Amino acid sequence: MRRIMIAGTHSGCGKTTVTCAILQALVDRGMRVASFKCGPDYIDPMFHQKVIGTDSHNLDGYFCDGKMLRLLVADNSAGADISVVEGVMGFYDGVAGKASSHAVSREIDCPVVIVIDCKGMSTSIGAVISGFLNFRKPNNIVGFVFNRLPEQLAEDVEILCKELSTEFLGYIPFCKDISLESRKLGLTTPDGISDLKNKTRLLASKAEQTVNIERMLGLAERDQLSDVAEISFAHVKRVRIAVARDAAFSFIYNDNISLFERLGAEIKYFSPLDDNKVPDDCSGLILCGGYPELFVKRLSDNCEMLASIRGKIEDGMPVIAECGGFMYLHETLVSDCGTEYPLVGIIHGKTFSTPRLQRFGYVKLRANTDNLLCKKGENIPAHEFHYWDSENCGGDFEAVKESNGRKWDCIHATETMYAGYPHLYFYADIPAAVKFIEACSKYGVGYDI
Repeated sequence: MRRIMIAGTHSGCGKTTVTCAILQALVDRGMRVASFKCGPDYIDPMFHQKVIGTDSHNLDGYFCDGKMLRLLVADNSAGADISVVEGVMGFYDGVAGKASSHAVSREIDCPVVIVIDCKGMSTSIGAVISGFLNFRKPNNIVGFVFNRLPEQLAEDVEILCKELSTEFLGYIPFCKDISLESRKLGLTTPDGISDLKNKTRLLASKAEQTVNIERMLGLAERDQLSDVAEISFAHVKRVRIAVARDAAFSFIYNDNISLFERLGAEIKYFSPLDDNKVPDDCSGLILCGGYPELFVKRLSDNCEMLASIRGKIEDGMPVIAECGGFMYLHETLVSDCGTEYPLVGIIHGKTFSTPRLQRFGYVKLRANTDNLLCKKGENIPAHEFHYWDSENCGGDFEAVKESNGRKWDCIHATETMYAGYPHLYFYADIPAAVKFIEACSKYGVGYDI
């Protein structure tokens, strides 16, 4: 089974640009490609999906141990010719010695190609190569791709690679017409980039000329993964869950959806922007994250949908609302220009923007009360990344940041609701997913599914 990781020296070095170029080139060759993203990011997998035309998946060393990571790779790459994994941040960057691209590559026995942003460098590129090769061993690094490298320097850099006993796998020259823009959460979403498909095809065409894809395919050969997690996915109950999915609410872990389906759920997607009510005969509701602030007028004007969601929650329908979904449940969202927009109204108070990141990183959530997902005193791992804040973040969990031990109260949690900024990845806590399905089943008794 072929698998290869495209990692980088740091955030913003061009990992996603190079990954999308390679993905598109492989698809253009007629290969069946599975794609993955290290870490908790939502946006990069959206780019992968646009290129390969099917789901992309996360591999997170904080949320999952090695056996679970190997299971996720094996399950989600079944039938593929190659798996392409995009790294996160810099190759060695992680939390408490885990969750780095380096750690994930070791757990899934994956060869690694490092992307170096060469703007403003020439011979010093050799020092970067040497540093990454020698900082920590073993490291699975099999070669380098050089982003924004002028063509006239390519031969010199290839010589540097030979001197350092590593492989020069090619380069991507700078071209403004095919660059992928950024916004607060790394890259902007794919829908926010004009003519994305044409850009990725141009990237792939350039990569076919300047990147040694054949050699990369040879380096990607690996044995089939073994020692994977063993999980019994017995159906808990048959339930139907309404999941918000549109331009405003798009931050969804595909593995969460597949886990719910394995536990017996039928997923019904709906649009808070365009539909007028929650789908009929559903017994659970998921309001995921996204950018509701960019569509707040349309969301606020859709009074029928606001009333439908408010009515379902007040009636006791189990609901998970994360980050943007949590914001949507507020009485009011205050826009950047100060305009106040009424929303669902389940969470009292206002949600508002701030000029800096409010809470960022992995956290351990400790329950202060029995709730929809766990018992008092139990822990759930989660992740936060948001510039927006709330007058009423809740206090039914205590969050402890993994990197520095900082603590804060958060989340509105009852027997039927989880609503707060932290995002959940349910393969990290399958019993919490089971509890949600069971609550949905209890609410939906009598529904014909």
